[in-house]
Amino acid sequence: MCLAVPGLVVEVTETEPTFAAGLVEFAGVRRNVSFACVPEAQPGDYVLVHAGLAISRINAEEAERVLKALEELELDDEGG
Repeated sequence: MCLAVPGLVVEVTETEPTFAAGLVEFAGVRRNVSFACVPEAQPGDYVLVHAGLAISRINAEEAERVLKALEELELDDEGG
């Protein structure tokens, strides 16, 4: 099973579609992420990230729903 975690795009560092990349924040921790699958991602967007690759954009409501579910399952950073 694969798990993709929602994160908030805080910065786009590369805009060339093949090499698109940026910083994504997860519970206060920022990571470099490839946007090769979602080169249109912009700061303020939420993306689902798996293994350092943003695989899709999602809206804020969906991101909050997933984060809440992870928290309830104790799969967030603090719980597990």
